[in-house]
Amino acid sequence: MLTSWDEQAERTVRIGMLLPWANVAVEGELPRLGLVHTVFHYTRLVPASRTTAVDAAFWHGLRSAVAGGLDALSPVPLDVVFLACTSAGFPTGLAPPALPPAVLTAFDALTGVLTHLGVRRIVLATPYPHTVTAAEAAALAAYGIETTAHTSLGLADGFPAVAAGQIRTLVQHLPPAALRTADAVVLSCTGWHTLPVLAELQQELGVPVFSSTLAMALYAARLAMGEPL
Repeated sequence: MLTSWDEQAERTVRIGMLLPWANVAVEGELPRLGLVHTVFHYTRLVPASRTTAVDAAFWHGLRSAVAGGLDALSPVPLDVVFLACTSAGFPTGLAPPALPPAVLTAFDALTGVLTHLGVRRIVLATPYPHTVTAAEAAALAAYGIETTAHTSLGLADGFPAVAAGQIRTLVQHLPPAALRTADAVVLSCTGWHTLPVLAELQQELGVPVFSSTLAMALYAARLAMGEPL
């Protein structure tokens, strides 16, 4: 799908990527997806707490740092800017700072792609704490996307260290009935390395498998086609 959309591009687009300061997965995976008509421009956001674990302080600090990231990217003519953090799109706890209208989160890309493709039932796998995963399922429901089953590693930090085998095992332990009836499998979070398992899981399960990083790439490809989501 991604290659097909990229081949239909009408122009080259430039995408700003605001990365959580400890994220090492996005920069490694996006170039390997092979988009010809998309250029990604990166900068890093350091939350005031200088922490990396997903919690209210991290989300608040990350969203507060967006203005500085936009300033760093301001010389570049960008078509869209992503805050490349999925959980920052559905933070729990106290209301976080609002994002500028021009900034989307990885969660926005995910919901945009799933909605465009008519995906209504998913199974969800994340590295997050279980409460954060449940919050994401609730946030997806607000977009008309039902999470029929979800599972998580229960981690608040250390996502880059999650091995491909752990992701495979996590998905394989989802209820078989939920996997059979799902329109798609979602591997949420930009911080873990999902690219090594996407094609393998899709072939094994017989349904599309989306990651947060893949969703941002698909969103960019639609922009290049002149058909934004």
